[in-house]
Amino acid sequence: MTRRSLRTAAIALLVAGLAATAPRAQTKAGATPQLRVYKSPTCGCCANWVRYMQANGFTATTTEMTDVTPMKVQNGVPARAYSCHTTLVAGYVIEGHVPVEDIRRLLKEKPAIAGLAAPGMPAGSPGMDVPNSPSYDVVAFDKAGKVSVFATHTPK
Repeated sequence: MTRRSLRTAAIALLVAGLAATAPRAQTKAGATPQLRVYKSPTCGCCANWVRYMQANGFTATTTEMTDVTPMKVQNGVPARAYSCHTTLVAGYVIEGHVPVEDIRRLLKEKPAIAGLAAPGMPAGSPGMDVPNSPSYDVVAFDKAGKVSVFATHTPK
């Protein structure tokens, strides 16, 4: 072996060793899914919810629309579950101010539903921080429009 080929081989071994011991970047399987949020450009509570989700480790892209209704219809959100913004994540629809723990549960359990909603704009939900708010429900909905309670929250 020539001196040059020995040096090249040594560098290759060094690089391989460093690669083997380097911390691994988070894989796609373990990465937090990207939120795609559709909201009104004038809705401050929607922006608050996006910031809340980002503070809880999610990344988000936001598309501002003067009327979000077409996104709701296109994604099968039942009219009785409508709220102010619509989010798509990992094949599910999130309608409105759904808390992060419900979204994490959804993504972990992967139930056969279309999505979750916090119908209306419940006071005390993330982004709608109002002291002494009453309890509110987050509902699950399927593609046929059937709605059932997924979780009940009592704001602090």
